[in-house]
Amino acid sequence: MEKMCADEVPLTASSSEKQETVCIFGTGDFGKSLGFKMLQCGYSVVFGSRNPQVSSLLPRGAEVLSYSNAALKSDVIILAMRREHYEVLTELVDSLNGKILVDVSNNLKINQYPESNAEYLAQLVPGANVVKAFNTISAWALQSGTLDASRQVFVCGNDSKAKHRVMDIARTLGLTPLDQGSLVAANEIENYPLQLFPMWRLPFYLSSVLCVFFFVYCAIREVIYPYVNAKTDATFRLVISIPNRVFPITALTLLALVYLPGVLAAILQLYRGTKYSRFPNWLDHWMLCRKQLGLVALGFAFLHVIYTLVIPIRYYVRWRLKNGTITQVLANKDSPFSTSTAWLNDSYLALGILGFFLFLLLGITSLPSVSNMVNWREFRFVQSKLGYLTLILCTAHTLVYGGKRFLSPGILRWSLPSAYVLALIIPCSVLVMKFILIMPCIDKILMRIRQGWERNSQYSKSALNGKSDI
Repeated sequence: MEKMCADEVPLTASSSEKQETVCIFGTGDFGKSLGFKMLQCGYSVVFGSRNPQVSSLLPRGAEVLSYSNAALKSDVIILAMRREHYEVLTELVDSLNGKILVDVSNNLKINQYPESNAEYLAQLVPGANVVKAFNTISAWALQSGTLDASRQVFVCGNDSKAKHRVMDIARTLGLTPLDQGSLVAANEIENYPLQLFPMWRLPFYLSSVLCVFFFVYCAIREVIYPYVNAKTDATFRLVISIPNRVFPITALTLLALVYLPGVLAAILQLYRGTKYSRFPNWLDHWMLCRKQLGLVALGFAFLHVIYTLVIPIRYYVRWRLKNGTITQVLANKDSPFSTSTAWLNDSYLALGILGFFLFLLLGITSLPSVSNMVNWREFRFVQSKLGYLTLILCTAHTLVYGGKRFLSPGILRWSLPSAYVLALIIPCSVLVMKFILIMPCIDKILMRIRQGWERNSQYSKSALNGKSDI
């Protein structure tokens, strides 16, 4: 009950020190939420409004005045209004000279205007010190206090004193300000909240393409082929059986694609004989998306586990078990126990369990709350050494599952091999290339290159003379 009261009533009356006054232009959702948070943190808040008489639902303890009167109350003015309403500030140019104007606005589209809103504001009020800040924080987060997902505040401006003043306010509100430099960075800061999963697009597109391809491939082999050859209706496989093939194949392929760019980068460095050369843009972007690729792969592995757990309760499985049992009873026959089959089955399950466990460990250590608790060497050991061990176990899980069926001609349907054969191409290729790279004769050269050695002596001389292209 006490906590509820503390959240709802601004704690300003008990402050014995002189309160710093902050002015907020705008009484919308963000302005009200920001004013409420500032009142709780001990600031005196004055709102500037077009119609101060009709402004309502504002935090208790705040003062509401017209724009011109509110501007006289503080030297820090937060503009919680859209760019379209900045024209009203042209009438207050004299009152705003020397003030710190904090632009918190965002646009509806990326690069909607030729210049950023903050730069446009600086043109309208050239005598003020414009600072871009608080545009990455939502009104709901400020009002509810759940700031765990949005504590970072990007700050930029041409005046260092004005920036530090705004950053001090952000720290008082419990936020984490990050100095992004001059006001030129405002355009990038304004585009940041409008970006929709920029680092997740490649993993999502790639996983979608893999899922569609393998789903169609499996449907051709397991649904269309039986119908064409024997008029057998196997469309029920589209719901559980085929997805339970697609998900593990996609997970294994994506896991291999997490480590493939590192292998390609090593080969490229060996070919060039230097590390002082940029990777191609596609490879650089691929390497930046490895964490997201791994997490998407983990999601598909989870789906595979869930789909596998429901297999015993499927009607088709129970029907086959019941029908097989009745057939054996009527024929007075039993199936002999095969030790080799038992070994293969148990090994397949054990490899899958161990691989999924390490997969989970990789996913957990990639979380910021966990990765921040380990040093660089520990993180590299988990993500690299255990990562490759996970890839080995998952690849072995698929190999043992196929057993002798991979090489059997009877498994071909319209000359199409099983989807698991295709799933092994990329993982096996990555493991073979990695095995070659860790051979002592090659690993020694690669290590020297990564420590600064260059094969071409001209590169080394130009680097010593400060003329290298880095």
